[in-house]
Amino acid sequence: MEKQIIEYASGNEMAALAIRQIGYDLMGYYPITPSTQIAEGLDAMRANGETDLIMIAAEGEHSAAGICYGAAVGGGRVINATSANGLLYAIEQFPVQSGTRYPMVMNVVCRTISGPLSIKGDHSDIMFMLNAGWPILFAHGVQAVYDFNIIALKLAEAVRLPVIVAYDGFFTSHQKRRCMRFEREEAVREFLGEKKEEYPFLDLEHPITVGSYMNEPDLINNRYQLHLAMAEADRLLPELFAEYKELSGRSYEGVESYCCEDAQTILILLGSSYETALDAIDQLRGEGRRVGAVTIQVLRPFPAEELFDCCKHAENLLVADRQDSYGAGGGNLSLEVRSAIQRFGGRARIKSLVYGLGGKDFFAEDAVRMFAWAEDPDTPDFEYYGVTPGEAAAPKASDTASAQGEGQFFAPLSPERTRLGLIQVKETEDGKVTVSGNSLNATAAVPKRLAPGHGACPGCGIPVNLNLLLRAIEDPVVLLFQTGCGMIVTTPYPRTSFKVPYLHNLFQNGAATLSGLAEICRRKQEKGEIPAGDIIFIMVSGDGGMDIGMGSALGTALRNHRLILFEYDNGGYMNTGYQLSYSTPKGARSATSHVGKEQYGKTFFHKDMPQIMAATGIPYVATMAESNPTDFMAKAAKAAYYAKNHGTAYIKALSACPLNWNDKPATERKVIEAAVNCCYFPLYEVERGKTALSYDPEKMGKKVPVLDWLSMMGRTKHLQKECYSHVVKSLQEEVDRRFLRLKARAESPVL
Repeated sequence: MEKQIIEYASGNEMAALAIRQIGYDLMGYYPITPSTQIAEGLDAMRANGETDLIMIAAEGEHSAAGICYGAAVGGGRVINATSANGLLYAIEQFPVQSGTRYPMVMNVVCRTISGPLSIKGDHSDIMFMLNAGWPILFAHGVQAVYDFNIIALKLAEAVRLPVIVAYDGFFTSHQKRRCMRFEREEAVREFLGEKKEEYPFLDLEHPITVGSYMNEPDLINNRYQLHLAMAEADRLLPELFAEYKELSGRSYEGVESYCCEDAQTILILLGSSYETALDAIDQLRGEGRRVGAVTIQVLRPFPAEELFDCCKHAENLLVADRQDSYGAGGGNLSLEVRSAIQRFGGRARIKSLVYGLGGKDFFAEDAVRMFAWAEDPDTPDFEYYGVTPGEAAAPKASDTASAQGEGQFFAPLSPERTRLGLIQVKETEDGKVTVSGNSLNATAAVPKRLAPGHGACPGCGIPVNLNLLLRAIEDPVVLLFQTGCGMIVTTPYPRTSFKVPYLHNLFQNGAATLSGLAEICRRKQEKGEIPAGDIIFIMVSGDGGMDIGMGSALGTALRNHRLILFEYDNGGYMNTGYQLSYSTPKGARSATSHVGKEQYGKTFFHKDMPQIMAATGIPYVATMAESNPTDFMAKAAKAAYYAKNHGTAYIKALSACPLNWNDKPATERKVIEAAVNCCYFPLYEVERGKTALSYDPEKMGKKVPVLDWLSMMGRTKHLQKECYSHVVKSLQEEVDRRFLRLKARAESPVL
């Protein structure tokens, strides 16, 4: 047995450790809670020179899956990690990988599928992968996460299929346990052996085509080969488990059971709940009850015969699903168990309970109740466990919410309350749009659409920017928020901070969703189904939303729907703990761009989203900053005018995040001002294709070096060191280049 040492670590940490020891070539990833810690841990190792893993932060999970597929085709050993909606966003890529038979490993840290949005753990995501052609190992404990990551790669390369290692988000992924790991990385690599490619793609002397177009009968033959590969995985897994036991001393099977030899009632669970159920079994056994538990450790290929052997003497089986296959009378685990027991002639009564959705805790007392449910002849065969009834009180309109949370929280903001005539927007015959009345004092009377009481961090720029934006718009507004801090801190169910209609959709589809909403609203107005009148539709995006959501935003802009796309740029994926986004400054430290002897922070320049949007030809693009509030509100008013009359407007504000920028909340306006004065975030507008500078710090005598701004934030303070002078120099040159190009456009009569 190979020498091992003790680690006190979480499932995500043990996954990262296994990945490092395996010596993968490449990781394509996108941050999503609760799997992101894997990438964060590996990036920290990379910064410290502990791994040479190529890490590519994609702009979304779909691209991350494509990066992994390309690297696998090229012959690399490839790893990925994702969760929940990230898994679903990439799902069309996964049958491609299995259908063309390229091995890799992906950790799926199981989490609730939205909507409504929840980041807690259940199994609603992993069940979507049952038909994707990937073997799936499910770890119910932290130790198994480490071990299964090693076994999974050997299985993947043996049968030429990609393999998933799944485990419970926030339970297995974040809870620390005493674990064992191999002392020598070489032991892991010797167990795996060298990767062999039967048809190397990069052999230019023998070129091959991957992913051909197929009709019948070729496609059915392809699928049959995939079936045979899964059958081979079923045959090989016991051998791999036995081989790994010799190396580690730890034994695994497709099914793990506890006290099932004489059990009359058996509880079947997946994941971390199994370990909790063992305490209940010990308690009930002490009372003379013959009960046991089973967990499935191999979801694909499903260990039907093993499961039957564990359960064949039981009278009652209760399958606890942390997911529902709606309309099927049970979740997917229930359906698999029922099929397996029936196939082998079992006679036990099988019941199903859906439990633990959205990360709802599962305690030993819950397992005790479940055993009682299974043994009671009067309980139905399928039910939800742990639901709580709501109240059926009719809504009551009021100025404020009642103590019980009934009815409207706020008095409605009718057009009469918002159209005060404070701001005048006019368009001349030559197409020039002017704004007046947009001073802070003048607009103070505009009712706030965002109520006090949100949960944003002190100094957060999101509510500041939202209030500046909305006080310049007197027409009724409808808001759509993409996932992000702005959404999470304002809408914790059953409360809301919004006094106007509000909708949420995911990063990758916000703009498209709003375009559909805007068009159907106008259709209803044309039909007289709702009152006529201008309504300003605004999508609010930030926290990296214009990375994963850029495609949807560009499509909306190209179609030129009449709406506003508003981006609060806080320079990172802040709602998931600050991972780098494409708007993070070069050199900035983040949870996926660590600073160490081999890495200085983010390695590439920030994305110039306003210029990208301007290239679509939409009528209005502008940047704004809270340090220049009058300019901010003038541009907001212009954006609303263009959205009403001409098409899409895109406006972007630099938005402070004291928590992750690592600076002081009270100084944020100065930090924003420095970003403007160093020209990192220049203020300008592109109106009907013509660029105009709103503020030139050079002419005002206020221009400062980029390093002055970087030195104000903890995330970039390290760049003051001489060893990073080349990073600062490259950033300064890029900022200067962009500003020079901007000035040249402003001076041109056609740009």
